[in-house]
Amino acid sequence: MKKVFVVYATDNVGTAVLESINAGDHVTCNGERRDIEIVAQDDIAYGHKIALMDIAAGDTVLKYGLSIGSALCDIKAGEHVHAHNVESNRGRGDLTERKTVAAE
Repeated sequence: MKKVFVVYATDNVGTAVLESINAGDHVTCNGERRDIEIVAQDDIAYGHKIALMDIAAGDTVLKYGLSIGSALCDIKAGEHVHAHNVESNRGRGDLTERKTVAAE
């Protein structure tokens, strides 16, 4: 059985840190979340994320206890979670309040 790393129990994705995962592999978690067993629906490359549970379109994707973005579409448990189905909120200046300084 393959394992993914989950830092916080609130995370809804795990990271393949030991090895890549193939579609059809049974996957469990280590870290704070150990109560989940899923079947990989996609190949998950080393260092990439897998959904630990169903994530609805628009829901927050949580990794390391933090939001890493919003689901662009419904993501099923066991699916690859990456740029094709998550809109990142990292480095998004358009999501922060901009303050302008008057030129002197």
